[in-house]
Amino acid sequence: MGEKMNAVTDAEFDQTVLKSDKPVLVDFWAEWCGPCRQVSPILEELAQDHSDKITFLKMNVDENPVTPSNYRVTGIPTINVYVNGELAKSIVGAKPKAALLKELAAFTD
Repeated sequence: MGEKMNAVTDAEFDQTVLKSDKPVLVDFWAEWCGPCRQVSPILEELAQDHSDKITFLKMNVDENPVTPSNYRVTGIPTINVYVNGELAKSIVGAKPKAALLKELAAFTD
């Protein structure tokens, strides 16, 4: 199994994500979401390989409604990457590892 991804809440989002000095990937997910469960182990593997360059976090949209709403997260899983406080990339839907690696290459290479 990959590295366990830490959870981030609405209350911590500004400090943990937007003020981070390195890119932060946030996986917006929910307990009841099948595709979210498919993508979770892939993200944990990526976190293990690339956590030196990018911080991997997850946010439960049911428990934290404010942030997903602020960033117009309407479908899950949505994987957002934030750089210097700005949304730099948004990936919607479950993707295989190779596709995610390609999408995230700008932040992991």
